[in-house]
Amino acid sequence: MTCKVAKLKDNMLEFDGAVKDVVINDSLGIPLLGKDHNRRFFEGSWMHKYNNLYYFTYSTGDTHYLAYATGNSPLGPFTYKGVFMNPVQGWTTHHSILQIKGKWYVFYHDTELSSKTHLRNIKVTELNHNKDGSLKLINTFITSN
Repeated sequence: MTCKVAKLKDNMLEFDGAVKDVVINDSLGIPLLGKDHNRRFFEGSWMHKYNNLYYFTYSTGDTHYLAYATGNSPLGPFTYKGVFMNPVQGWTTHHSILQIKGKWYVFYHDTELSSKTHLRNIKVTELNHNKDGSLKLINTFITSN
């Protein structure tokens, strides 16, 4: 399983070339496989650029992590860097990342208010980029799903 990426033409309506698979490699350059539940891409991707580095962030699915990989191009390849948010209460987490007035934020959802997977509530927390380019781990302090 993989995400897809494509360059758009200037009109932002058409692809400028082929649609490609997003490649996420481990630190040795070996692609991550679907059976690697703690690191693999499953769904809910997002990309942002910080200090000329592209951050491909995503959900690992059944292990409930939000993970990230970095690359020098939005087309990849990307190198897996780690988890930036521990699991939240609820079945899975999806997110987006935005810069607002010079600070970075992660918008995500959990089930803290309802305790029901189909009744999710939105949350936001600050995202911090460390000096080495890594993302500071966000611990939501949820003890059960």
